[in-house]
Amino acid sequence: MLDRLTSLEVFAKVAAIGSLSGAARSMGLSQTMVTKHVASLESRLGIKLFHRTTRRLSITEAGRSYLESSERILADMEAADAAVAAERVEPRGLLRVNVPVVFGTKQIAPLLADFAARYPKVTTELGLNDRLVDLAEEGWDLAIRIGKLRDSSMVARRLARNRMVVCAAPAYLAAKGTPRTVADLADHNCLGYTLSQQGSAEEWLFGENGEIRVQVKGNLRANNGDVLRAATLAGQGLARQPTFIIADELRAGTLVALPLDQPEIQSSAVHAVYLPDRRPPAKVRAFIDFLAMRFSPEPPWDRGLF
Repeated sequence: MLDRLTSLEVFAKVAAIGSLSGAARSMGLSQTMVTKHVASLESRLGIKLFHRTTRRLSITEAGRSYLESSERILADMEAADAAVAAERVEPRGLLRVNVPVVFGTKQIAPLLADFAARYPKVTTELGLNDRLVDLAEEGWDLAIRIGKLRDSSMVARRLARNRMVVCAAPAYLAAKGTPRTVADLADHNCLGYTLSQQGSAEEWLFGENGEIRVQVKGNLRANNGDVLRAATLAGQGLARQPTFIIADELRAGTLVALPLDQPEIQSSAVHAVYLPDRRPPAKVRAFIDFLAMRFSPEPPWDRGLF
């Protein structure tokens, strides 16, 4: 079965040149193939597109009407191709980015004005949720994911290390004492994050690869890091939080990082992930490069912190 779009291109070329052989030479096709394309269109439409004699070829009235429609279709296709090609070269169009809630509000949102100034033809839609979204099904161009990556089919670029610390308010430590070891955590009210990829609300992981499992308990669980930050600031208990959430409080001294006898997991990181594509759109590459530049060599929330 002949390609209909190619048949339209052949038809338009024959009409413009007024010759099957001339159209064949112009398009690099055989005259037989050009004839087949025209005949295929005529058969499908049930009309004659050209009057043929041994000396000349002329377009019919029905063919002239069909040519107008064909030229509009071909122009639209050319414009669509050009638009897609431009998006591959120049950052432009709607960029849909999905980001965890607190990271998005604290670390991504403040950068968007600068990104918009650099790339005025890009409109950014920032989706904030802590659910693991399906980029293909939900139409996201890329996502920021924190912690261990679960989906190996995605293309991922590491943007920054994700540092975790156990922290508490000075008032809590004054009242309950300061834990020195991970074993001491059993004697404290540990506020749990229910969406953690590094353990759970009841089990905190330590060690370079998360090999040390520590059972904890507490009177608050939440699926949002800002909720736990607020509760920790109020002196309710200890929390294990990423520094991108509590960096300002650590600098101000309203929260205190607790050095324990086991290291935090070293492999946790902030990644940009997107669907496999040998050449992703320029808007995606531009946003990832922009974040990599802003987060290098050390992310702003960690600078001067330790």
